[in-house]
Amino acid sequence: MAQLIFTEDRAHPGLDDFRDLSTADRRPDRPGGRGLVIAEGTVVVGRLLASRYPVRALLGVERRLRELEDELAGVDVPAYVTSAETMAEVVGFHLNRGVLAVADRPEPPTVSQIVDSAQVLAVLEGVGDHENLGALFRNAAALGVGGIVLGPGCSDPLYRRSVRVSMGHVLRVPFATLDSWPGGLDVLRARGFTVAALTPRADSVPLRGLREKVPGPIALLLGAEGPGLTDEAIEAADVAVRVEMVSGVDSLNVATAAAIAFHEVSAGSAPLE
Repeated sequence: MAQLIFTEDRAHPGLDDFRDLSTADRRPDRPGGRGLVIAEGTVVVGRLLASRYPVRALLGVERRLRELEDELAGVDVPAYVTSAETMAEVVGFHLNRGVLAVADRPEPPTVSQIVDSAQVLAVLEGVGDHENLGALFRNAAALGVGGIVLGPGCSDPLYRRSVRVSMGHVLRVPFATLDSWPGGLDVLRARGFTVAALTPRADSVPLRGLREKVPGPIALLLGAEGPGLTDEAIEAADVAVRVEMVSGVDSLNVATAAAIAFHEVSAGSAPLE
């Protein structure tokens, strides 16, 4: 097991990565941000330890760290043991889950690398809400989506809240940024993907039955909750599809709509390893 280091010294230099996490987990290009990946709770910390992300250290109460003994076996990182009160002083808020881990960000995959190994992709435009983004990643992991491509206006998937809401699955589902928008969608089309835009527009076709019409790879294009996809994005898609709903309801939460779409088109797709 990783070395347990007991301390109640709030100024211990080994705790520096955990200080003031409302600032420290921001991207490196934001004020005060160090760009660390931060996992909260035994489930998410366990998934971080099993991921490709280089873990730097853990901090927690002894009971929670002991629950991670199997995951920590053979892991050569310091695990700082302290009280809940000291943790709260260091991180800047009370943490009910009792354990944290921090990791560095590895080099992200390219869009081409994701495309090469996927049959179903999610492509996002303007999804800036961290909770929606985390839920999207959790749904993608559960329903066999091979990767997520981020268009303009999307928030950072590795922001602490997104990692937490995803239950750590943002660490499993590969993601990459598409720099050219919406012209970059041609990269997906060139690899055999049909780009399907989810929109409640009247001229869209029902999502149900899309898989029978399009047996090959599908990229599901999803927009921000509220405004949805831009007209430019919809026009750049191969087909506009909608989730059929009862009269008087014209939209769903984006993560909910994504889950329905993922289930519809991912049937038979191999789950993530």
